Amino acid sequence: MKSKTDLEEIMAERLASLGAPIRLRMIRALVRVGDEGISVGELQRKLSLPASTHAHHLAALVKAGLVLQERRGREVICTAAFDAVRSVGTYLTDQCCADVSPDSRLEAA
Repeated sequence: MKSKTDLEEIMAERLASLGAPIRLRMIRALVRVGDEGISVGELQRKLSLPASTHAHHLAALVKAGLVLQERRGREVICTAAFDAVRSVGTYLTDQCCADVSPDSRLEAA
């Protein structure tokens, strides 16, 4: 089991990797294609990016564990690491309203 500090480090790296608009576009494109994935070249064309820019940003998402890559024949297929992507949202919201007293919740209703 990961310590709280380890988990915070992982989440900080994942959130930092999503800090560029192009990386958000990349991860959303990969989420849209689902488990089937998409080739590196097809993703690059879909996003209309120069190869070097694409490679740089994709590498950051792979390093953060948000994108998986698998060689299939001559192509490298990218897929969203769905558990890792979901974990970011869960991490941000799992303590929602934890410090709000039950009485104030009832008053708000």
